[in-house]
Amino acid sequence: MNVARFIYKNDKNWVCPLDNDIDGIFDPKQNSYYKHGTAIRWILKNDLGKFIGRIAAFIDFNTLNDNDQPTGACGFFECIDNQEAANMLFNTAKDWLKSNGVEAMDGPVNFGETDKFWGLLVDGFTQPSYNVAYHLPYYQNLFESYGFQIYYKQEGFHFNLNKPISERFKKIAERLTNKPEYSFEHFDFKQLDKHVADFAEVFNTAWASFKKDFEPLSIEYVRKFITDAKAVLEEKFIWIAYHKKRPIAIYLMIPDVNQIFKSFNGKLNLWNKLRLLYMVKTNKMTRAKGILMGVIPEFQNRGIESAFILKLEKVFEEMPHYSELEFSFVADYNPPMRKLWLAVGAEPAKHYITYRYLFDRNKEFKRYPIPE
Repeated sequence: MNVARFIYKNDKNWVCPLDNDIDGIFDPKQNSYYKHGTAIRWILKNDLGKFIGRIAAFIDFNTLNDNDQPTGACGFFECIDNQEAANMLFNTAKDWLKSNGVEAMDGPVNFGETDKFWGLLVDGFTQPSYNVAYHLPYYQNLFESYGFQIYYKQEGFHFNLNKPISERFKKIAERLTNKPEYSFEHFDFKQLDKHVADFAEVFNTAWASFKKDFEPLSIEYVRKFITDAKAVLEEKFIWIAYHKKRPIAIYLMIPDVNQIFKSFNGKLNLWNKLRLLYMVKTNKMTRAKGILMGVIPEFQNRGIESAFILKLEKVFEEMPHYSELEFSFVADYNPPMRKLWLAVGAEPAKHYITYRYLFDRNKEFKRYPIPE
């Protein structure tokens, strides 16, 4: 993290990720991806011994051969504004991947779930929400000058919670919520086992229907995420929809703890934990972060997503200290979700790119397939 602290020391918008969060990604005891993958990290120093860059490379053997060529990845890239330095980092990652039989690398991505540190921020350089990628504007040129090509794009939507939802939108949502065969439950720690299992079931069914490189989410991962976040989690920020008691849709949102972590400089020591609890209790967070929304295929296009939004409107009426919702993020291969947020009145405030670099520069490049 010292490289990142140096790179962003004059950037007022950057929020230093927690050291524990980053270290956990590269700890085989904490990151389940090491069960079917491997990762390595490097730092770059100049002739004076000063940190000027870093990069990590990963191989997930579960998805290695899901593309036209064996594909690995790189991420956690940070660098001064110098193409030569960037090329040294990219080449180091590429050479290691090639030595392991890989023929392409995606980046910048996470060695883990796609809801964390994924994609390169290229527009909307405001304070990032928790575990969302933040970069300096010149990074885009460093990637593209090296030869990375756009694999897919993502958008981060911002919604002003003081802005009323249209009556037409509400009517669509109410039509569905009034049907007796549908029911909606927010998360309840007293029903931890049931809600965690239902959440994982919907996620795995919904995401497998459109994501080519999808890896099922384990119940253990969901449980750990929920229990780790218990101190700051709002139970009414997580919803599950049911059809005749069968789980069919999910929505996940958390308070944006980055509003608090900004002053922690990446350290979650005892003092900062006490500060965190105090600021949570005194409603210092005004922004919520929407992480995901999903509906299993046979129940899509029935207005369930709209019903979730209606439920959230009532939740925020009970919590007026929240003024903004950020949904990070919606990929361009998921146009229905983009359409939903635009219909609600949200604005695409941030843009990200996930790149791919083919080691064989004569090979035909193919973007991630986007539904027509």
